[in-house]
Amino acid sequence: MSATIDVLNPAKPKRVLMLVSNPAVSEQTGWPIGFWWAELTHPYWEFVEHGYEVDIASPEGGPLQADSWSDPRDESQYSAHDLISLGFISSPQHATLVEDTKALADVNLEDYDALFLVGGQAPMYTFHRDERVHGVLAGFFESGKATAVVCHATAALLETRLSNGDLLVKDKTWTGFANSEEQFADEFVQQRIQPFWIEDEAGKLDGTNFIVDGQFKPHAVRDGHLITGQQQYSGAAAARLVIEALGV
Repeated sequence: MSATIDVLNPAKPKRVLMLVSNPAVSEQTGWPIGFWWAELTHPYWEFVEHGYEVDIASPEGGPLQADSWSDPRDESQYSAHDLISLGFISSPQHATLVEDTKALADVNLEDYDALFLVGGQAPMYTFHRDERVHGVLAGFFESGKATAVVCHATAALLETRLSNGDLLVKDKTWTGFANSEEQFADEFVQQRIQPFWIEDEAGKLDGTNFIVDGQFKPHAVRDGHLITGQQQYSGAAAARLVIEALGV
């Protein structure tokens, strides 16, 4: 599904593909898991406000499910402050965009100028070792296109290899969900949430530079046309770096 606001670039607006995880169930907690609303809606807002066309797809296609704590209406009130997501969810036109997504196999990747992987709890299972996701990441990156990944979606970068066999993140500076943030989340719910911690795993890789900023502070990094965001508060910052990389 797509939405378009092309006031700023009416002749030929840039096109961004946002790839979002299909629903899953955590093997760690048993919870139903999916994407994180702010990591979709905040970048989406940045892109359409800049005049870009945005399409939302998923590996399998079909309806998506958000992590409950990312929903501003959730009784936990964990994301009650997120008015951008609340507006997106409350708009029938926009809510439809995640109710029937196009499958990755049905997307013509050559139509897009940039790729943006949305995080959430599910990508730790659905993106981490999915060769389809790795292939899309490597393809965009090797084509010189802006390739952005935020929060737990960066689990895919632990495994993504280029056509020469090198890890995509070789010789790159990048970020993702920090150990301090994992520890905070675990303590908040009083149990281990994730099957592994991205910062730990990134530290085991040779020839790459994984960095984090303060706990739950907006933090996005651009190294060439690879763009990464640390957590849910970094989506808009990552999107602005995509816009910078596209130069329009």
